[in-house]
Amino acid sequence: MTETGLTKDAGRGAQPNPLGVAPITGLIWKFAVPSIISMLVSAAYNVTDQVFIGQLIGIYGNAATNVAFPTVIFVSAVGLMLGTGTAANLNICMGARKMDDAKRYLGSGLTLMSTVGIVLMAIALIFRTDILKLCGATESVLPYAEEYYRVSAFSIPFLMFTMAASYIIRADGSPGYSMICVASGALFNIFLDWLFMYVFQWEISGAAAATVISQVVSFAFSAAYMPRYKCVKIKISMLRVRWRYSVGIMKLGIPNFINHVIMALVSIVMNNTLTHYGAVEVEGATVYGSDIPLAVAGVITKLNAILIALTVGLSQGCQPVFSFNMGAAQYKRVKEAYKKAFVAEIAISILVFAALQLFPRQIISIFGSGDELYYEFAERYLRIFMFMVCVFGAQPLTVAFFTSTGYSRLGAILSASRQGLFLIPLLIVLPLFLNMDGVLIAGPIAEFMAFVLSISLVIYSFRNMTAIESASQQE
Repeated sequence: MTETGLTKDAGRGAQPNPLGVAPITGLIWKFAVPSIISMLVSAAYNVTDQVFIGQLIGIYGNAATNVAFPTVIFVSAVGLMLGTGTAANLNICMGARKMDDAKRYLGSGLTLMSTVGIVLMAIALIFRTDILKLCGATESVLPYAEEYYRVSAFSIPFLMFTMAASYIIRADGSPGYSMICVASGALFNIFLDWLFMYVFQWEISGAAAATVISQVVSFAFSAAYMPRYKCVKIKISMLRVRWRYSVGIMKLGIPNFINHVIMALVSIVMNNTLTHYGAVEVEGATVYGSDIPLAVAGVITKLNAILIALTVGLSQGCQPVFSFNMGAAQYKRVKEAYKKAFVAEIAISILVFAALQLFPRQIISIFGSGDELYYEFAERYLRIFMFMVCVFGAQPLTVAFFTSTGYSRLGAILSASRQGLFLIPLLIVLPLFLNMDGVLIAGPIAEFMAFVLSISLVIYSFRNMTAIESASQQE
């Protein structure tokens, strides 16, 4: 029988790789805690901007960052695709001891993430007005949005590289350094937001400038790691795009890409739906108007980014454990890792649910003040739309599980489910009958449906692994 979990050829007296032999719980937290912190710090870029802008400018500032946010989500989607796809292939090749393939995957991934961000930045700058209008900017919000966007767009290449590199650095066995890359920029962002907005009084442009400089700092830390890769020594000859390996990267990274692209699309649909139905007149009187729902949606999006950071951070922290043990055919460890991570994901989701239900006004007030109508809508939005966040963690964990173990088709299906297959149709159809209430109840319905689908697909996958194990034992 072939020995699994080795870092080198067994004939050379190799030591077992900890990913293949160490206790699962310890491995999960070793990789997950830095991942969660990194994701939280990454979310702090946008949350910090939202807090400062909301406090100084008010609902128009919150609405402006909201219509700019789909671009950030899309750039993050590309970064996640390249980062998770490269990292998953890297760990799978290491588990299977295919080091030549590992080098080619890493070289292709680094080259792609260094160049694609520049192209995306150019597109964002050239078409910024059209993009902002598409994302729901009203006439009163558009000037603020353009002022913020024309500066913040310069952060795109640095944001994408840092996000992608963080997953590769983590896969290389340095989750702590990965955390430092993101944390360094976020700390700069908090300080620079205060300096540019309160001291220099640059208002919304100051928040955008702080974001750009902070992303450059994170990029510098990420790039500095390149000569220090442990699993593969980087050479200039490696740094070129190889078609076969690029396709492999995108194949395993596409579920995360789909998930985030659909998040961006949901944000666009949500913004336009909220501004439309917020302005619907009931008995001759406008209830909320277009700008209050748009501003509240911006705040909720940033709060949701914190939940995503906690749950996706834990999920991505499990990626090396899933990938290595799948490559080493240690299916029991793969299943054990999923089960233990699932319990942690649900616990996190329940804690977030309790906070949103018990303290909605206090949470909203962090992002600036408004009149009673603003708070009324914000509380309803939090309590209804976010009602099923108690099971939110199951879906990102399951997507990461399929991505990391090579089940890219199932990962893609699941990535598209919650927001693409369920939420967007509900956002379009339900308001036709229920007006604004239809927008709010679409969220929990879609969340529950995604949870059921996630569990069903995992059970199917576990049965396949069990069948493979049984067949292997019979041979």
